[in-house]
Amino acid sequence: MNPQAIPEEGRPTVKATVSRPSRGPVIDFSPEASCFDIEGLSLAYGDSPALEALTLRVPRHCVTAFIGPSGCGKSTLLRALNRLHDLDETVSHAGRIRLEGQDIHAPEVAVDDLRRRVGMVFQTPNPFPMSIYDNVAFGLRLRGVLTRRRRDDIVEWALTAAALWHEVKDRLRESAWSLSGGQQQRLVIARTLAVEPEVLLLDEPASALDPISTLKIEDLIRSLKGQLTLILVTHNMQQAARVSDYTAFLQQGRLVEYAPTDTLFTNPRLARTENYITGRMA
Repeated sequence: MNPQAIPEEGRPTVKATVSRPSRGPVIDFSPEASCFDIEGLSLAYGDSPALEALTLRVPRHCVTAFIGPSGCGKSTLLRALNRLHDLDETVSHAGRIRLEGQDIHAPEVAVDDLRRRVGMVFQTPNPFPMSIYDNVAFGLRLRGVLTRRRRDDIVEWALTAAALWHEVKDRLRESAWSLSGGQQQRLVIARTLAVEPEVLLLDEPASALDPISTLKIEDLIRSLKGQLTLILVTHNMQQAARVSDYTAFLQQGRLVEYAPTDTLFTNPRLARTENYITGRMA
């Protein structure tokens, strides 16, 4: 990710066709426009299946939302995209996930490098117990960014990109825990951006925040898609409608319907999609 936002005219063109399998339409982005290509992904926790034969492509430099009832597999799918399930010995999976054409489970893929390329922000802000500056610079030091001037420049850029610089520029040496919840979440996003990911995974990033902080996070999501690919899990239908370009509806570990967000929310093809987004199905 380049620290300078990609102008509209420089963004890749996303072209998609819609196929109509028995379970509902699936957008089929061309490989050139796809960031992630998920093919036949099944995942289980021990004997309990969480995802079943899930296939979809995620377009580059767009916001894609995963929605569905609790336990449908959307957070499980999100965590599979940077191999967080490797930390759980009970998890087994089948199928393939490709990032920019490369299988993320291939032997030559270093998990640390994958998680730098595919950053993740969780539901509850998790700043480190250190200063605001050191939180953002943490990954830079691990990567061997040695000069202080270079670190300073990246920290300022990341905080600016996360819409936080003007609020904290005079208190960089204060504890990150002195920030409000919304500021802490934007700090975590800045920390993730500092190592220049290609993808940002967001798992209910605003669910613990007040309405004003939520709107700031949503504005931030919209502003970042010119620079990287964003994938959002949310229970908030209004939030998905406001910030995402494409939405995938999951139910019982399967992909039910996947469409441009405007289409899915105003003219879904399947009755169960309409029932969910209108609140007739929990």
